[in-house]
Amino acid sequence: MDQTTPWWQTTTIYQVYPRSFADSNNDGIGDLRGIISKLEYIKDLGFETIWISPFFCSPQQDFGYDVSDYMGIAPEYGTLAEAEKLIQEIHARGMRVLFDLVLNHTSIEHPWFQESRHSRDNPITGKRSREGRAGTTIRTPGSGITPAFCPSSRI
Repeated sequence: MDQTTPWWQTTTIYQVYPRSFADSNNDGIGDLRGIISKLEYIKDLGFETIWISPFFCSPQQDFGYDVSDYMGIAPEYGTLAEAEKLIQEIHARGMRVLFDLVLNHTSIEHPWFQESRHSRDNPITGKRSREGRAGTTIRTPGSGITPAFCPSSRI
């Protein structure tokens, strides 16, 4: 690989949906320890990067994409210590990890959403899109935001 080529342009990625991937405690739900138990298998397949779908706290109304706490791990998947162990184990194998962080899918149970519903005058209300509601405008991202995986000439 050319030293000027970013790693993400040449890596091979294996996506894991935690809920159905590997269940380490036989409760019928895949979990972080289950993912850890399959890392050698994924590496042996030739993958260099693992992309993991959301495992943050969620009411699971949108299969984990409705995050209610971006700093917490959904208990059915494990603990923060297990998430940290997963990262360590991936890196120990010389692999990379990507977490599917979906900030635009905030759960109605997330504190941001709950706070924004208190009143239309609440300062946090303007930070959430209110598309489709009369008398409101759609907010666009601030200037200077460049996605990491998209060259600025293609934005």
